[in-house]
Amino acid sequence: MMSLYDLYMKLARLHGWRADLAMLLAGGVYALAFPPLHAVVVLPVAFCLLALAIDNAAGWRGAARRGFMFAMGLYTVGLYWLMYAILLRADDFWWLVPLASPGCALILAPLSALSAGLSRLVPRGTGRLMVLSALWTLTDMARVYVFSGFPWNPPGSVWEFPGLAGDIMIQPAAWIGVDGLTLLTCIVALVPLYGRVGRWACLALMVVWAGCGAARFGSIHDTYLHNPEVVLVQGNVPESDKIAGNSDVAIFRRYLALTHQGVEQGLRQAGDRRPVVFAWPESAFPGLLLEDDIARPMIMRAGQGAAAGIIGTVRWLEDEHHWRNSMVALMPPDAAGSMVYDKAHLVPFGEYQPAFLPFHVVPGEGMTPGPGVRTWHLPGVAPVGPLICYEVIFSGQVVDPHDRPDWLMNSTNDAWYGNSAGPRQHLAAVRLRAVEEGLPVARAANTGISAVFDGRGHELARLGWDRQGVLVHAVPDALPCTVFGHYGRLVPLLLAAMLGLCGLWRGVARDRTA
Repeated sequence: MMSLYDLYMKLARLHGWRADLAMLLAGGVYALAFPPLHAVVVLPVAFCLLALAIDNAAGWRGAARRGFMFAMGLYTVGLYWLMYAILLRADDFWWLVPLASPGCALILAPLSALSAGLSRLVPRGTGRLMVLSALWTLTDMARVYVFSGFPWNPPGSVWEFPGLAGDIMIQPAAWIGVDGLTLLTCIVALVPLYGRVGRWACLALMVVWAGCGAARFGSIHDTYLHNPEVVLVQGNVPESDKIAGNSDVAIFRRYLALTHQGVEQGLRQAGDRRPVVFAWPESAFPGLLLEDDIARPMIMRAGQGAAAGIIGTVRWLEDEHHWRNSMVALMPPDAAGSMVYDKAHLVPFGEYQPAFLPFHVVPGEGMTPGPGVRTWHLPGVAPVGPLICYEVIFSGQVVDPHDRPDWLMNSTNDAWYGNSAGPRQHLAAVRLRAVEEGLPVARAANTGISAVFDGRGHELARLGWDRQGVLVHAVPDALPCTVFGHYGRLVPLLLAAMLGLCGLWRGVARDRTA
């Protein structure tokens, strides 16, 4: 009777379409490690199978094919929730439903194929495994350059367990970013293939990792001296209602009522210790806010007593004939003054249309990106960095380095993706940005999940999925700028390059002595 080990090795030695099928399966299993499942136990099972399949491939082309098929399984399963957005327009694009996540996988998989193929050029052994880990990290980092960028679900995000365990495991992101966690994840996932010394080294790595995380998390205590009390308004408006456009007045009234309720609670909690700021989610205002001279004063009357209101809307630039996805900061008493931030990272296939598509999927002419991150200096409020939805997934690109804010405000509308893994994975990205930058983050989401994180990525409060209401909580003070905040992605880039060079040297040296 064949043992599990024998079956595993047989899968690694397959060729042709059978090897493709095995790699698809392995990649799909790997995706189970991402939020919200966090099944990290599958990482060695899946990633080691890929490494063994690379060893048994017929040259670098065969290895690249293994990596491509592995990534097809990984992204098809990991991004399954994209189909929910297509279902909202199923009358026009029903045929795209089964193609949404495989289509994205097809675009991203060549990067994984590159890392697998290049690693095959290094002689078999620990050196090749080191090079594979380095290249997998580097090509994963390169996803920021695919169209407008799609760095969703970096492997380092698998450690964002709920509660204290996750808080501890993600703390090293303050030094090495999520890409550094990806590098560590790849190294640890290959532990069954190392020799005895390598396994002991990985055990020591995990102990140091957890120890450093616990030390950082336990040594920092939140203070509440400078940042505001936030009122995060969660309207819980189904995307189908917004698309239909026949409930605009009811939606506006709902947000006004929730704002009035939340600001009253915020003023009671804040007292005279800190200002109150209320925030609506991405595109929450059902219209063109900057052109509506009646709605803006109504919003500020509903939020009377607040220092500012941050509202998600769209705007039309008449002189440029372009739409922009925007956040508008309104100031009391009558919202005559305002500040505007335009989303810089647009969602591919959702907010802009890649030129190569032979069919039209983006409503209208799509949107135009804004100039990039900035910091708002609102009267009486600590400097804040606005981020709209998708922008928060870009590690190292959420803060203006020349005008660093004291907190981040992320508005989003995850209603497009239903009650799926998508909104949970998006929330996990918010948590990691807090750790990387040492900045607290407040997040207002239309249908959830709204939340407040401190600069350690520790969740202070949340309003769950599919709930209508307000989340009121003080934003803690910013932590000192982290190592990653100073140097950004240069840190994990150098670490991956060093590991790759060490692996190459080890592989070449081993080959010469063989």
